[in-house]
Amino acid sequence: MENYSIIIFILAIVIGLSVLAEQIKLPYPILLVIVGLAIGFIPGIPEIEINPEIIFLLFLPPLLYDASFNISPKDFKTNLSTIGTLAIPLVFLTTFWIAVVARYMIPGMTWPLAFVLGSILSATDAVAAMSITKGLGLSHKTITILEGESLINDASALVAYRFAVAAALGYSFVIWEATLQFILLLGGGFLVGFTMGKILAFVLQRVHKNPIVTISFMLLMPFVTYLVAEHLHVSGVIAVVILGLAIARFSNKIFPESLKNQSKGLWDIIIFLLNGLIFILIGLNFPYILKNIDNSLILPYIGYAVIITIVALLIRMTRVFLQKIKLQKAFKKNDTKKRKVSEHTLLDSKNSFIISWSGMRGIVSLAIAMGLPKTLEDGSPFPQRSAIIFISVAVVLLTLIGQGLTLPWIVKKLNPKKE
Repeated sequence: MENYSIIIFILAIVIGLSVLAEQIKLPYPILLVIVGLAIGFIPGIPEIEINPEIIFLLFLPPLLYDASFNISPKDFKTNLSTIGTLAIPLVFLTTFWIAVVARYMIPGMTWPLAFVLGSILSATDAVAAMSITKGLGLSHKTITILEGESLINDASALVAYRFAVAAALGYSFVIWEATLQFILLLGGGFLVGFTMGKILAFVLQRVHKNPIVTISFMLLMPFVTYLVAEHLHVSGVIAVVILGLAIARFSNKIFPESLKNQSKGLWDIIIFLLNGLIFILIGLNFPYILKNIDNSLILPYIGYAVIITIVALLIRMTRVFLQKIKLQKAFKKNDTKKRKVSEHTLLDSKNSFIISWSGMRGIVSLAIAMGLPKTLEDGSPFPQRSAIIFISVAVVLLTLIGQGLTLPWIVKKLNPKKE
């Protein structure tokens, strides 16, 4: 009962702070994180430990479904090259370079543990970026790329994380096996999402005249799809994304405008509350994690987090601008009669910089960090567990507050034209 009371109290704070954030012209995710931090340090406040399974089941499916439902399939396809580059190769590149930096910078950090840390911080949280830049006039292309990236990169990060943790637990790592499993996870997730989408479309076609039943099915299906995919040991993330894309196309064909508006209004409220809850939980959780760290190590660990944040940002910036150059070269080489690379796929310097700066870490990084095993196979404590969790959460906070506070200013300064 106490936990329910806390959740209701937090939701009330979320609603109140969102109004305040609008008045003081501060992005509400940033305000929620800062207030969450402040509340967490108040003496007597109950400790809140995030359960990663709850995060993955209750938060990921609706957020992914909503994002994939609202993204334009045509725009997604047009920018697929950039989205794919950011969602897959960049995730693994980030994992590798953070691991290299952590291995030689942090005392006692072995290669397997360094790769665990790298995989935790490899995926960006576009939910944060989109919440922070909402209403700032981002170009349609930038929004599509950021949302598209977030639909896929979580799956890549979770695969990297699984193999890194397995290596840390003492299991051997074989590159071809990892590649095959990655393909099976993504392919299996696609099949589950496609199948569940067909089932939902079949049901909705017969009940769409009943708005309550229709919306109820649409609310329930992301959770069912995610659970089915995870039970089959394939990517629940990809399954929910494919479900959202499929149902978006289907609903545009048969849903009356009144049902679309009713459904959108309900989803907007749910996503708003979930986003708010996520950001304030990130802040609230930090004092709990802080208690597991020796006082003498806090400043060095924060220093490591700052360096890792900078490294991750530079890697992302480099990859985005290389993609910009690659697309421009490919466009120039195209035959003028039949272009393979459309002009709409090209990136300019302003949008490239905004996409780079939008690489904030968020709830997925926090959840998989908290989900680290507490013991090895022999029962001994998982080495450097507290350090990995603390540094991961510190990087999440640094990117959310540091990049988050400056991102609106950068967007306004560059003011890229809408496309």
